[in-house]
Amino acid sequence: MALKRLSHTLVATLPGLATETVSRTLAADYQHCHAIMRAASKNYSFASRMLPPSKVHHVAALYAVLRVGDDRVDVQHTGFDSARAAIEDWQTSYWRAFETGDSPHPVLRAYLHTAQQFGIAPDLLTAYFRAMLDDLTITRYPTFAALLHYMDGSAVPVGRAMTHILGTTTLSISTAYPAADALSIAMQLSNFWRDIGEDWVRGRVYIPQEDLTRFSVSEDDLLAGRVSERLIALLEFEFARTEQYYEQARRGVALLASGRIGVMSALEIYRAIMDGIRRNGYDVFTRRAGTSRLQKIGLVLRAWRQVQHMPPAM
Repeated sequence: MALKRLSHTLVATLPGLATETVSRTLAADYQHCHAIMRAASKNYSFASRMLPPSKVHHVAALYAVLRVGDDRVDVQHTGFDSARAAIEDWQTSYWRAFETGDSPHPVLRAYLHTAQQFGIAPDLLTAYFRAMLDDLTITRYPTFAALLHYMDGSAVPVGRAMTHILGTTTLSISTAYPAADALSIAMQLSNFWRDIGEDWVRGRVYIPQEDLTRFSVSEDDLLAGRVSERLIALLEFEFARTEQYYEQARRGVALLASGRIGVMSALEIYRAIMDGIRRNGYDVFTRRAGTSRLQKIGLVLRAWRQVQHMPPAM
């Protein structure tokens, strides 16, 4: 009876599971992924509610497999001698799951099932593991091109996997990759600008060194948490660059076969981070830019209006 009640609870929490025949164990695995997503990212979790119910648990599995790796680099590596050992173990466990068709880890079991359902190749995350390992030794990026190379692993695989999960109106899924890449990059850039102070504490600076030099902002300024006219000009320069990626992504949402409102909602919510930084007086050191629940609802309504003007999904 306890297992039966658990199964009903999981289906109620993740209604999309009702459309799939999955074991109680796999249902619990997906619920575990959903809990990770809900705890780690309010923005991502909120936007995921706008996706078709049949897709949400798959998106949670994708988010969780990446979040576990991120946390082993940045948060904790309990049970391992080092962060490197922890992420290398996650990488080995990932490949073993695809080789054997199973895993002792609930997140990997869920993601393996998702990847099999949507034809997501295992090597799509190869660059992700490279980026996580880079994070252990690379703390500065001399140019924006160097930062883009990092995001080729840390961000781009997310959008491409999402494209597989949501499907496209194009004959080839890869046709939608450029727009997916643009959204992934834009969202991560927004996070970088929001988290300048937090990243400094971790010993990392994601602002390209060439941009710091161009606007005469020094790392001593970052250390002091100094909000100067030079910093504001630098941030506005980065915001304008980020907006270009959001615009490219916005034009590509129509290529999706499902989940358009959810993706457009994510776009608007993450884009609003930059407005939040402005509202905070550009203080990216002691104040975390965010949006209230009411503001998020307004952004979802904006996303809905934009989607209504798109050609119908096939």
